[in-house]
Amino acid sequence: MKLTRLTTTFLATLTVILVMTSFTMAQTHVMQNLASATWGPAPPMLPPGAQIAVLAGNPTQATPYTVRLKFPANYVIPAHSHPTDENVAVVSGELFMGMGTKVDKKSAQGLGVGGYALMPANANHFAYTTGETTILLYGVGPVEFKYVNPSDDPRAATSK
Repeated sequence: MKLTRLTTTFLATLTVILVMTSFTMAQTHVMQNLASATWGPAPPMLPPGAQIAVLAGNPTQATPYTVRLKFPANYVIPAHSHPTDENVAVVSGELFMGMGTKVDKKSAQGLGVGGYALMPANANHFAYTTGETTILLYGVGPVEFKYVNPSDDPRAATSK
């Protein structure tokens, strides 16, 4: 197979980019059991009461991240969307999720331990719990919430 100069240059450039990306995305290893998580208050974009433990990356930057979120019983996250895909895996308890522009408990699906959900970028969805629930949330940041109803945004309540 004969490679043109343009093809060779393209392949060489692609190889350099892939090698550099693997170095820049590398970080120290993380191995942590749920019991050893260091919890703190979740960011104000979530309703009060949630707790967060950052496992890897920085969810406020345009980089891969993984966090644990712990929600108390009867916790509700009103309908919202994100500018990037959101991956959710249930670690303990049960998370109820649904698609739409308002919380509709009749249409929600319960995800138990080991359950997984992918919420695509800009897709309106909601979540709630009936008992204490812990999830892994991961994707590529920055994490942002756009609430369907602006009055549901907890940041609006704190800025008054």
